[in-house]
Amino acid sequence: MLIRIVRMTFQEDKVEEFLAIFHASKHKIAAMPGCHGVELLQDYHQPNIYHTYSTWESDDALNQYRQSELFGTVWKPTKALFLAPAQAFSMRKD
Repeated sequence: MLIRIVRMTFQEDKVEEFLAIFHASKHKIAAMPGCHGVELLQDYHQPNIYHTYSTWESDDALNQYRQSELFGTVWKPTKALFLAPAQAFSMRKD
C-alpha cells in the first residue's frame, strides 16, 4: 500500500475556495481505481496549511489518477491558490 501526503500552503484569503474544491472532489478521488481513501488535515497552528492523506493500492494506481482528467480539474485550480509550492511525500505501509 502507498500512502501519499501532500502539504499545501494557501494564501490566507483563498482557504475557503480551496475547501470548496476539495469537498466537491474528495468523493470522486476516493472512487478512483486503486484509491482506498482520502482525508484532509489542517495544521494545528497554521490554519492556512493543509495536508491531504490518501492511500493507494500501488504507485501505478496513484499515477493513473495523476494522469486523469479529474486530477487536471482539481489540481490546476488548487495550485493557483498556493502561497508556496506544494510538497508531496510517498510512503510505504507494510
